[in-house]
Amino acid sequence: MACMRRPDLPPPPPFSDDWALFLDVDGTLLDFADAPHRVHVDPDMLEALDVLHRRLDGALALVSGRSLEQLDHLFAPLRLPAAGLHGLEHRGDGPAAKPPTPLRTLRGEARTVALRHPGAVVEDKGATIALHWRGNPDAEPAMRALAEAAIAWLPGYSLQPGDHVLELRPKGANKGAAVARMLDEAPFAGRTPVFVGDDHTDEHGFEAVLAHGGIAVLVGDRQPSCARHGLASPAEVRSWLVEAAQP
Repeated sequence: MACMRRPDLPPPPPFSDDWALFLDVDGTLLDFADAPHRVHVDPDMLEALDVLHRRLDGALALVSGRSLEQLDHLFAPLRLPAAGLHGLEHRGDGPAAKPPTPLRTLRGEARTVALRHPGAVVEDKGATIALHWRGNPDAEPAMRALAEAAIAWLPGYSLQPGDHVLELRPKGANKGAAVARMLDEAPFAGRTPVFVGDDHTDEHGFEAVLAHGGIAVLVGDRQPSCARHGLASPAEVRSWLVEAAQP
């Protein structure tokens, strides 16, 4: 699918009870923080998600690079339908496969690099590893060099760039595949799919919902994108959800 530069994306259409709503988390529902564990979850947004989940008869899901365990911790007491680790984990599936030995070796090397660059973070997700430098932009060259070298001895893995992060994850796992899988299952099947996301990793999700006649909503001004609607920031996404949840 061709993605274009669309600097002035219109806002999403009015909320509809026949939607299947798929939401990215970091940079979409939550503002970025220097480290993944330092994000803030707004209580009003939690309440809105609960209301909308029930209004959509359960067809509201989180689709995130975070693990299901992390999502459940962040959004407690809610336990929403979800796909974690870019689709490697799905609610109801068994535990994720053990990471390969080379990935465990990389984890140690990455932590050594992070110690030399205070503020850099190595996020160990089990089957994937994310190298963050938002807290220390000077760490980017070292983190990027390590990740790019690691791909040579991690068969079946690819590099996924993001906002101040590089993630090593198995090939074939992406948010679009996760969305497509859920659209074949209740309660999502037969509804108009809507995906809201901000990052490069969300483009697969946009493509999936557009292929099903749905709505793709970009958060922020990243270009180019396949999205055809936009919201300016996570704060605007939260306001949009809270307003939609009003009786």
